[in-house]
Amino acid sequence: MSPEFIKEALRNVRYPGFSRDIVSFGLVKEVRHENGSLYVQLEVATKDPKIPEQIFKDCHAALDHLPDVGSVKVEITVKDPQGAQGASSEALQGKSSIPGVKRIIAVASGKGGVGKSTVAANLAVALAKSGAKVGLCDCDLYGPSVAQLFGSHERPMANERDEIIPIEAYGLKLMSMGFLLEDRSPVIVRGPMATRYTQQFLRQVEWGELDYLVLDLPPGTGDIQLTIVQTVAVDGAVIVTTPQEMALIDARKAVSMFAKVNVPILGLIENMAWFECDHGQRYYLFGEGGGVREAAILNVPLLAQIPIDPQTRERGDAGTPVALIPAAEHPVSAAFQEVAAAMRAKLPVG
Repeated sequence: MSPEFIKEALRNVRYPGFSRDIVSFGLVKEVRHENGSLYVQLEVATKDPKIPEQIFKDCHAALDHLPDVGSVKVEITVKDPQGAQGASSEALQGKSSIPGVKRIIAVASGKGGVGKSTVAANLAVALAKSGAKVGLCDCDLYGPSVAQLFGSHERPMANERDEIIPIEAYGLKLMSMGFLLEDRSPVIVRGPMATRYTQQFLRQVEWGELDYLVLDLPPGTGDIQLTIVQTVAVDGAVIVTTPQEMALIDARKAVSMFAKVNVPILGLIENMAWFECDHGQRYYLFGEGGGVREAAILNVPLLAQIPIDPQTRERGDAGTPVALIPAAEHPVSAAFQEVAAAMRAKLPVG
């Protein structure tokens, strides 16, 4: 029985809480079949004891009934993700840094329509305005927004090493599927191809020297999110939600996903928190204070409450993010400058 045959059987074992299997997740370190005995060595970086227990049971369920197998021995080495520093800790989780990039921040949401891409774009702009060297990678392959948000229709070129040269706008380096497609062209790819594109955006783009690379993740907790966290060492995630319970339910799922893969939550942003009329009256169209309460329940910082603001929408449509306005002249821009300051305090670059 070949190692490839054994690994194919192990592809039926999912990492708990995800659709991806333990083979593609990089947990299988060794497989052997000798004299009817099957030996499998796994390595897991987690603080949750239930994860290796479930994987152990599922491995036996997948292997015990294989032909010509007398006994099955599954050994799982559990590593503390906080127990080592630098490259060794990252290696235990199958991740590594992007050359030249000091910090990676993921901006995520549990569901679509909460303004995650607008938040990611304006956070990147605010970080750049603070003096940092910043890149923004649009990892939402099916609904890319960065090209529109920055008003660019350029097509990326390649360098002599066949790396994609990112588009530059307002002092940021940008990469998005939107730069590669016509406006009305859909992205129709299955999971493996989406994984390949995502890895190319992270690994085969000439990002150069960056203090921060902001990742605009697609909504949900699917293959692309898992590909990202197992491909590169994400320093932390910002969760975007709107105040209503329907959005908060999915935000909790996003928080849980990052906890399972040992990515710290940097904080929560409540978007579309209210609408303020010209006479100063606030209307809480999606409920009041849902993000405040959720941040307290999750024990994570509430980084900002962003109101529904016509100028923010108009500038997004025009390709000039609202964070480009001086903070003293616009409250939403000021809020994003505060979030950027919090990110720099949490994730200093020296």
